[in-house]
Amino acid sequence: MEDKGNRARTQSELLKDKRRATVERIAGAQLASMDGTMAQALGQSNRQRLVWLSLLAMPLLFPVALPGMASVVGAFCLLIAFGLFSGQPVPLPRWLARRGMNDRARALLKRMFNRAINIIASVGRPRLLRLSDKPARVLNGLMLSAAGLSMMTPVPLISFDNVLPALAIVLISWGLRLRDGLMLLLGYLVTLAAVASVMLLWWGGTVALSELLTLAGLTSSR
Repeated sequence: MEDKGNRARTQSELLKDKRRATVERIAGAQLASMDGTMAQALGQSNRQRLVWLSLLAMPLLFPVALPGMASVVGAFCLLIAFGLFSGQPVPLPRWLARRGMNDRARALLKRMFNRAINIIASVGRPRLLRLSDKPARVLNGLMLSAAGLSMMTPVPLISFDNVLPALAIVLISWGLRLRDGLMLLLGYLVTLAAVASVMLLWWGGTVALSELLTLAGLTSSR
């Protein structure tokens, strides 16, 4: 019995090491391309760009994101979503394709990758493959679009962090890249929660603004 338990643990550890090596190879290839232009770094396929999208979204899971990064990640998310809809990657704007990545952003992405690699490698694996097949690309594109828009939407009066949409983007991106249907399902749920949060914060901000205007005597209360 003890030998069987040891063999089971060994097999589990080998599978975990294999998954970790796969994730490291995928993301490591992306990180190695950061010294070139944005077009060279992002690659010419949706699969490559999904890894980049997840790496760009990871800093938004922590309070260390660069100013304006949420809008950039949200716009890039929409770009990839359109590529999923059409089945082909959307070309980058010429002005963006020629740009390079600054040292601060490069170092931040490397730190985020090192933090997340253990989690992704331990949970990500091929399963529920239908959710990552071509027929599901419209659904996945819609979910990515919703996550990107919720990240880009400004909320009146209330400070809104981007943890939920960033988490949704990371889950959907790696779910598609690793063909992990369970990770995709979690990404769908987090996307719906992110959209609901934005709607709730918009409603709350509108009510708060109306109350402030009433207290200031700028509007009449009924």
